[in-house]
Amino acid sequence: MATSKKPNQGRYAYEGLDRVIHEKARLGILTSLLARVEGISFNDLKDLCSLTDGNLSGHVAILQEAGLVEVSKGTRGNRPLTVVRITTEGRAKFREYLDQLEQVIRDAMPEPAKQANDRKGWSPA
Repeated sequence: MATSKKPNQGRYAYEGLDRVIHEKARLGILTSLLARVEGISFNDLKDLCSLTDGNLSGHVAILQEAGLVEVSKGTRGNRPLTVVRITTEGRAKFREYLDQLEQVIRDAMPEPAKQANDRKGWSPA
């Protein structure tokens, strides 16, 4: 027996807010990586996101398992260097996530503000 879905059922469920990305630390990590195609060293990323070694390592592992980032290990001089980069899939998933956040912002605006912003060409991103 098929059930009929109400027209607005689930309207504010925001299924596109990917839980892997939505966590505060992972959101910060991905945002940091977006503008840096070459990637960021582990230590610089740790400082940018105000995370400890262990905390950053755990979050990067989750992002890596999801295919959103890649990690390369090497050396600079005689010192070990770990670099984290966002993947092509990570960029695409992050864009989808931002599209969903933009929808949240649009939904939260009172109707007159939505109309005024539409006339101005305002976009939250």
